[in-house]
Amino acid sequence: MRKLFGTDGVRGVANTYPMTTDIAMQIGRAIAFLVKKQKPDREHNPRIVIGKDTRLSGYMIENALASGICSMGVNVLLVGPLPTPGIAFITTGMRADAGVVISASHNPFQDNGIKIFSKHGFKLPDEEEAIIEDLIFSKKMDSLRPVAEEVGKATRIDDARGRYIVFLKNTFPKRYTLDGIHIVLDCAHGATYGVAPHVFEELGAKVTSIGVKPDGKNINHECGALHPGVMAKVVQEEGADLGIALDGDGDRLIVADEKGTIVDGDQIMAICAAEMIERRKLAQNTLVATVMSNLGLEVAMQRMGGKLIRTQVGDRYVVEEMLRNAYNFGGEQSGHLIFLKHNTTGDGILGALQLLVTMKKKERPLSELTQIMEPFPQVLQNVRTKQKVAVDTIPGFADKITVMEKSLGTTGRILVRPSGTEPVIRVMVEGEDARLIETMACELCDFISKQAGC
Repeated sequence: MRKLFGTDGVRGVANTYPMTTDIAMQIGRAIAFLVKKQKPDREHNPRIVIGKDTRLSGYMIENALASGICSMGVNVLLVGPLPTPGIAFITTGMRADAGVVISASHNPFQDNGIKIFSKHGFKLPDEEEAIIEDLIFSKKMDSLRPVAEEVGKATRIDDARGRYIVFLKNTFPKRYTLDGIHIVLDCAHGATYGVAPHVFEELGAKVTSIGVKPDGKNINHECGALHPGVMAKVVQEEGADLGIALDGDGDRLIVADEKGTIVDGDQIMAICAAEMIERRKLAQNTLVATVMSNLGLEVAMQRMGGKLIRTQVGDRYVVEEMLRNAYNFGGEQSGHLIFLKHNTTGDGILGALQLLVTMKKKERPLSELTQIMEPFPQVLQNVRTKQKVAVDTIPGFADKITVMEKSLGTTGRILVRPSGTEPVIRVMVEGEDARLIETMACELCDFISKQAGC
């Protein structure tokens, strides 16, 4: 059983377990311990990058993490507010030994989290997260306390944001510009507020920015990738060519076409995969997605002569599958897009740039490009629980699912899973009959709520 880590690091309400300063300090000590163990004979102290989003509690967690790391004789590089993919980039670019992101991604401001990157810029696998948990709860590090000149120090890196902006612009082919394109950009009052507007403007676009005034408490609040309708409405009002909505830590992307129609991660993947197949740039003609991706994406890939491979939910599992079999493009319906040629994790700004490149090459509006995929009707609903619940322990659950799946036949599916980041059971029903799946989803949520005592 995992004690701290979920599908995307450690996450919870800030200043309550597990997101306390005590646990943050212990996580810092454990990461530092592992880093030193990998290179015990180094002449200089190892270095770990720490970045964060714009949450009020970020200051508190940042100081605790840095203290834990320094107490183990490892140096800290503080980059301040920077998107999660930017911290992965800085970690590898500065040849640091690990990177840590303080963020609860798309969650509300009162939550916070800790994600860890290896020196190669990839999120840690389950096995290494389990080692960190063991180090913390077994108290194996208690006797390991460097003293005097052996303790680490913290240094602030002032140009991290500029480095990341230059990197992003260099992923956009130099023969193209964004001249003449009007973009509505929603940064969710999060970590991209000081990066994304500069990237698109410096490439030539006219940018109408919203969600760029963080106050520590407004991150993701009725804005960004979780609430793309706000951005879509501004697209219509402004007559813009494209709307871009990012989440609080900038690792996911949802867009709107010039008509204000919202386009999710599955549709973006279909558009980009088609263009990569056409140029013979999609490795093994294979796209990696998760079990949440729409059946319409699978049908579209088959029609293009490609293939879709699914993993469990979580962008790091998509990346692990890509690395395991040398695939180069994957992502999630929620908007995590991983272009391994450019970065090691989901990157909302980078994904938007790759979509814009395709639009420039095709010289077609986004509304036309989205026609490459016809989504199946899909209903997503959440059941909030008092604590995390294993769905297979809910009385009568298996029988209920069996009956419903027979009703759907071979052209639909049901997926029920606990969230890896909060006490929520997620229900997805997909099929050809929109009214039927809506009814089934509501019925299933009611059943879970009653049987699980929510």
